[in-house]
Amino acid sequence: MKMNGIFDSVIPSAGSMGPLEFVVCVAASLVMGFAISGVYMFRNRHSASLALTIALIPAIVCVVIMAVSGDIGAGIAVAGAFSLVRFRSAPGSAKEIAVIFLSMAVGLLMGMGFIAYSVLFGVALCLVMLACAKAGFGGARDGADWKIVKVTVPEDLDYNSEIDTLMGEYTKSCELVEVRSVNMGSMFRLTYKAVLKDPSAQKELIDKIRTRNGNLEVAFLREDTVQAGL
Repeated sequence: MKMNGIFDSVIPSAGSMGPLEFVVCVAASLVMGFAISGVYMFRNRHSASLALTIALIPAIVCVVIMAVSGDIGAGIAVAGAFSLVRFRSAPGSAKEIAVIFLSMAVGLLMGMGFIAYSVLFGVALCLVMLACAKAGFGGARDGADWKIVKVTVPEDLDYNSEIDTLMGEYTKSCELVEVRSVNMGSMFRLTYKAVLKDPSAQKELIDKIRTRNGNLEVAFLREDTVQAGL
């Protein structure tokens, strides 16, 4: 394995990749993949399948790129590898898609033999993610904890005076974002985006809403469980 410098590719020229280069690139890809996955899991809600996917993507992309190195269809293969992100077209957060792109970029650099560049890029982005998470970058305005509140009311209830005023008493910020008829038009489901003045008063608010809506359904959800997409 010839290297003129630490930032040179470990694959000197097209078609010259040997077993050692292959093993080194794939092993480095796996190490970086699990490192990126670990950083993402540290401060973010995740599923086991997503964590494993992020860990394995660099090695998969690395092997794909090495397999087509020097081939006339390499450009098409690279585009095909990046199109794998389409599997995240199911509901998922923008942050998840960004981390998947990061894993793919690391795998692409590894597949081209630029191990040092790949490690440098991966570590730098992981540190940026940790710093942003610690600083609360991109979080709720003024540190607010936004909630999605869903309230079901009878069709004959004046929710503007009965529910809206009650929400105003208990929240610092509140907006009615959706009104939907349910149960064949016999009820309405109201969706509010709100920040409680006192998070510990959540049960008290629910109890008061139930006395006004006839003990129908009331639900509090975290905002990211509703707005999971881009």
